[in-house]
Amino acid sequence: MIIIMQSHATEAEVQAVVTKIESAGLTTNISRGTERTIIGAIGNERELPHESLLASPGVDDVMRIVKPYKIVAREWHEENTLITVKDITIGGDEIQIIAGPCSVETQAQMDLAAQNVAEAGCRLMRGGAFKPRTSPYAFQGKGVEGLEIFRQAADKQNLPIVTELMDVRQLDSFLEHGVDIIQIGTRNMQNFDLLKEVGKIHIPIILKRGLCSTISEWLMSAEYIAAGGNHNIILCERGVRSFETAYRNMLDVTAIPVLKKETHLPVIVDPSHAGGKAALVPALSKAAIAAGADGLLVEVHPNPCEAWCDADQALSPLDIKTLMAELKLIAQAVGRKI
Repeated sequence: MIIIMQSHATEAEVQAVVTKIESAGLTTNISRGTERTIIGAIGNERELPHESLLASPGVDDVMRIVKPYKIVAREWHEENTLITVKDITIGGDEIQIIAGPCSVETQAQMDLAAQNVAEAGCRLMRGGAFKPRTSPYAFQGKGVEGLEIFRQAADKQNLPIVTELMDVRQLDSFLEHGVDIIQIGTRNMQNFDLLKEVGKIHIPIILKRGLCSTISEWLMSAEYIAAGGNHNIILCERGVRSFETAYRNMLDVTAIPVLKKETHLPVIVDPSHAGGKAALVPALSKAAIAAGADGLLVEVHPNPCEAWCDADQALSPLDIKTLMAELKLIAQAVGRKI
């Protein structure tokens, strides 16, 4: 860490900062220039109180040298992390497509959805039993009954299931129903108590990016899970809030190569919540694969017009079959497969 002192900082203020650094177990190196004094903190700078140093008298700026996150950083783990679910690997050469409806509605709907997902060649299935909705009057999901319906439908097609956990109190039900991958949604990306709890289990976690979160904030949330002992983390870019109203969210394709540089964790993309319209999903999906994504999280409904949730962005069974054929060509072009 580098601490830059103000041009008028006194010797007493410089020594106060040195004392604070050394009391944390680090050593210091002081460089005195003609206009500024710079203090270098040598050691584990994560032990230093960043905010306290910045607020110290005479301090102009504090610059980190190492990342605030450690376990999820590529500099500490150079090889790509591979997440295994049954016989499926996420993060390797094979790109995985996770497809299914936004919400669990009925047994008939989920049975048909599972059949459609399997026939399209997708190897994992998504579906929401508990739904975070902007309006308290919108459909909130079928809860535990939805987990039962989902599990039964997916098992018929031998599909691992992905569903969203919203509350620590629901975790036991998720474990009881054998949820294969737990999704932490956008609104809960910084629900640190929830992150700590899923850090105690070893079920893979899909961590979605917050609506207005930076990559650093996102990776710090992943660090919460990893610090608890669960390193089976999959990052999911799903678009960030912008001023634009022509689509739902702005898909940050740039985040994919940046994450590949910063972290060893697999990175997938949710083109459905980014675009918000079914017509935009194919183009966003192709862009994500071309940019290096390890998978996609796509909404597919047997009859989108009748979907109880997010009908506008759901693909039809025919749409997903067509998209899968096109994605295979994109994957081949970048040296991967689907």
